[in-house]
Amino acid sequence: MAIRSLCRLRQDYQQAGAKVVADAASIWSREMVVKVKEPLPAEYGLLQKGQILFTYLHLAADRPLTENLMESGVTAIAYETVELPNRSLPLLTPMSIIAGRLSVQFGARFLERQQGGRGVLLGGVPGVSPGKVVILGGGVVGTEAAKMAIGLGAQVQIVDISVDRLAYLETLFGSRVELLYSSAPQIEAIVPTADLLIGAVLVPGRKAPILVGRSLVEKMRTGSVIVDVAVDQGGCIETLHPTSHTNPVYVESGVVHYGVPNMPGAVPWTATQALNNSTFPYVQKLAKQGLAALDHDPALAKGLNVQQQQLIHPAVREVFPDLA
Repeated sequence: MAIRSLCRLRQDYQQAGAKVVADAASIWSREMVVKVKEPLPAEYGLLQKGQILFTYLHLAADRPLTENLMESGVTAIAYETVELPNRSLPLLTPMSIIAGRLSVQFGARFLERQQGGRGVLLGGVPGVSPGKVVILGGGVVGTEAAKMAIGLGAQVQIVDISVDRLAYLETLFGSRVELLYSSAPQIEAIVPTADLLIGAVLVPGRKAPILVGRSLVEKMRTGSVIVDVAVDQGGCIETLHPTSHTNPVYVESGVVHYGVPNMPGAVPWTATQALNNSTFPYVQKLAKQGLAALDHDPALAKGLNVQQQQLIHPAVREVFPDLA
């Protein structure tokens, strides 16, 4: 059955005009490579000088990848730093929406006793208090996580450093969410009370700041759950490290940690459609115009991270000043 499905998939690609090649090396011989995930270590040797690479990179959390991209001579354009004049991130937003929604879906699952959690139902039942969800960051991920948590009937708190963003969230959620200004004392007060803690911090192009240290995690209740969506940018929880879809969680200090960097990969049909809708116009520009597309599209130009063996993006240069 699996072989039949693969053959049918191959035929679908070919009927749509794609050329299917025998191995990965053949793909990397092309003038432009479009991916979803950053190049893996096994692919570093396949990078070609003068090639355009268009994909998610998250360089601030990955020095070896940064060094290999520079050494290879590729022009690397990152989805996550393409930025519109209003400062929105059009190629990161669809994945952030999915990851934000999944963070609550997965958090609710791992709160189940048989999954190692406290055995808390986020929505509660009549006569029993609902679970509490604390969200660090009120951007796209945090907003979508709050929508899901509210839908399940949970108590929800969001902390954010932007008063303007908190004011916007108030117009969106009203009294259904408690909105708090982010400060160290505030975080220290609310994190130990969370059944589900969601890291939703984003600083474009930079590593996420550590907001929750090990000592604070140790104050959380046994069986509570942490889902750090910021893990692909280094994470904002000190005790959390990357995991995988195969082995998504581990327990430390009695707390269940979920650290899958590519959360949308759990729902590939939805994620693929959403990412294609956003990236395809930019792919077309690069395919037709080459690097001249960067001169014609300021938003796409902000996606440029590496070119001619140099770091270009200001935020990444700040992270690796010795490479700049």
